[in-house]
Parts: sequence; C-alpha cells; structure tokens
Amino acid sequence: MPTPITRRTAVKLAAVALTVPAVYRFSRAAPSETLLHVSVGAGGMAGSDIGSLSASKNLKLVAVADVDTNVFESKGFAELKKKFPDLKVYQDWREMFDKETFDSANVSCPDHMHAAPTMRAIQSGKHVYTQKPLTQTIYEARQLTLAASKAKIVSQMGIQIHSAAEHKTLVQVIHGGAIGAVSAVHSWSNKDWGDAAKKPDRQDDVPKNLDWDKWLGVSAPIPFIGGGYYHPGNWRKRLAFGTGTFGDMGCHILDPVFGAIGVGNPKSITSTGDAPNETNWGLNCQVEFVFPGSKHTTETVSLTWYNGQSKPTAEVLKLIEPHKFPGQGSILIGTKGVLFSPYGGGMPILLPSDKFVDYKVPKIGGDNHYVQFVDAARGVGKTSAPFEYAGPLTEMVLLGCLATRFPKQELKWDTAKMEVTNLPEANQFVRKTYRKGWEAKGLS
Repeated sequence: MPTPITRRTAVKLAAVALTVPAVYRFSRAAPSETLLHVSVGAGGMAGSDIGSLSASKNLKLVAVADVDTNVFESKGFAELKKKFPDLKVYQDWREMFDKETFDSANVSCPDHMHAAPTMRAIQSGKHVYTQKPLTQTIYEARQLTLAASKAKIVSQMGIQIHSAAEHKTLVQVIHGGAIGAVSAVHSWSNKDWGDAAKKPDRQDDVPKNLDWDKWLGVSAPIPFIGGGYYHPGNWRKRLAFGTGTFGDMGCHILDPVFGAIGVGNPKSITSTGDAPNETNWGLNCQVEFVFPGSKHTTETVSLTWYNGQSKPTAEVLKLIEPHKFPGQGSILIGTKGVLFSPYGGGMPILLPSDKFVDYKVPKIGGDNHYVQFVDAARGVGKTSAPFEYAGPLTEMVLLGCLATRFPKQELKWDTAKMEVTNLPEANQFVRKTYRKGWEAKGLS
C-alpha cells in the first residue's frame, strides 16, 4: 500500500490551514462494549451499509438522518425499527450530530455531501465509515485524510472489495513478482453514469417528503427537477452532485491496482474520451495516467481507465484470450506475464496459462469490511482502507474525472500544491465553494 505518499504529502502541506479542534472528546468503546452508531442517510446505499454494519452484535444504531421521509415509511425501515426500537429519525444530519450521543457514524449519501458530515464526525472524535468516492473534490479528500490522521480516529472507506480475498490475492501476486515488473494497466467499467442530453428547461414542485434545500446541502441552490432527474439515483450523472462512472466505480476497480503497484503521484493525466457537457458527466471515457515507477513496476508505468462503451484495444484484449472480456475488470501487463482480474468474477488469472502451470496462487482469506470497521472502532484490530490509504486513492480517481473536462490535453499535476501546473483553468475544479450557511470547518 502506498501509505508513505500520504506521510510525505502531509509534511509538504504543513502550511495548509486545517481547522481541527485541539482537544478531542474520544468515545472509544472497549472491546466488551457496544458501539453507539448513527447514519447519514437511511435509504439506498445507506440502507445497505446500515444492514451490513448492524450485522455486528457489537453495534447499536441509535439514529439516522435522511432528507427524504419516504424512507422512514418503507418495509426495510420497519424491519430496522424492530431491531432497534429506540431508533430516532431526523431530516437534518447536523441536528442529529448535535443531539445524539454516539461513537461512530457512516456517511452514505450523494457524493457532494460526503465531506461535510465526515469532517464533522472527525472533529468530534467520532469514528467514521464513508462511502466511495471519499469526497467529490481533491481538496476535500486531502483535508479529510489529514484531519483523520491528526484526530487518530478509526476510518474506513466503503470499498468492500478491498477486504475480499480476490483483492488481497491480486496484491500479493503482484508483490510476489509473479508477472515481473508491471509496465501498463488497463481497467474498465461498462457503466455509463453520464448524460449527453442538456438539462431540461423546467422547474417542478418539490414533493412533500423531500427537503430539497437539505438535499442540496453545500451546493449552490438550483430549481428542483422531478422524474428522478436528481433524486434518488441519477445525481451521479450530474456535475454538481456526482462524479460519473469514474468516481462511482474507479475507487472499487482501481483499488487493488493502486495497492498492488504502489503508484504515487502521477506525472501526467490525459483524457481522450467524452467530455462533460454543461451539467452532466460524459458517457464514454478514456483517461491515461503516467506514474513514476515503484518497486513493483518498470521505470514508468501507465494506467488507462475506460468506461461506458470505451474499452482496451484489440491488441490488449488478445492478451486475455481465450477468456471472455467482462463488463468490469483490470489487465496488468508485466515483464514476465499478464494478470487478468475480472471485477467480481473470482480470483485473478495469470496468462499465458501454459507459463504458469506450476504457479500456486496464494490462498488468502477475506474479511468482512463492515465488521472490520466496527471492531477497529471498539479497539480490536485495524481497518484495511483507512483514509490514509483511501484519501490518496480517491485523489487519483478524481484527477481522472477532472481530466475528462479537458479532453486531449496533457495535465501535469503537483500533488503537494494540489494544482495543475500547465493549465491553470483546470484548478477551479480542485476545490469547490460551499454555499452560505453550509460552510464546514477545514473544508470551506
């Protein structure tokens, strides 16, 4: 794992202003105690996260906050209430944080609202599990990483595959040198969280169950458009609220690649796929990163991401024959062979197969990513995707998203300064302005 990168970065960023309380009120539960937990979000992915976290007998869910009260009337929520009969509900996560006594929180809401409640939890000395991508902007990811390190809280990003046997095996195979030094990586997702159409020129009535102002949160106020245009799921396609397919799936699929080859700061990023339009992410993306080498790669190493209908060349796909090209996955090309990893499709495959007849794939067990967080927050063990690791991973992915805004232009990145050095206009997307009344210490 490339954790030394974060340490070096932290030293270089000593001058960065971070407003973090000097004294923390820690509430670490002893291993024999129950973790009191709250959730920012109650439906969709939040509902899934709540279910997985509360599967631990050592976690008690005390409150949830969701801007859409319809979720509180759902069958799934009724079952949750049976399990936790004293469960309290809020529409405003800030009110929940003010009123409730708790040890930990999960943040499982749209991307644009990941950073603010996560930072609030950190500054309050609470342990926090935040969905991927950790944040919507590079600046937010950096600040959360630094704040979590300073506060010494337990953190975990919601990239479940990180704790799976497939992920850990891929990392171990690369670190063991089975395919030699990695020279190139190709990773992809056939999802298309984008939209080539223009935003509809209309304003719809906000349904009574939805607090649109709180849904917007830190973002600038805009008119509500119904029909699912934003809520509950299509926000991922919108520049103001999501991060497109790259942000959605990049943190999952590139996670084992990032951990395996140990790349740090990219030398350059170039997009040759679709650009976003005025309000939406592009559909078919292709972005190439070039990194300085690590001990697991050649002198330099390229990483190319594809999504939508974009995919690797026929020459690259020939390397995985006779295996079928899956909807999502990665191909790592080394000096001694190729590692093919279908995402969610089982253990990595070494190719050409006749060359690896006698190779024994390491037998590594998986962990429960959620229970791992609950246990670590109680003082038992550690998380495998703390913000020290997840922050730099998220920064890399978000750099790819940023590059799609400037197609066919090579962007040179200065990690310490968090800026594109050769295209100043790109830097407006490194950090966003929080709207008045939603400012967050350490973020805005």
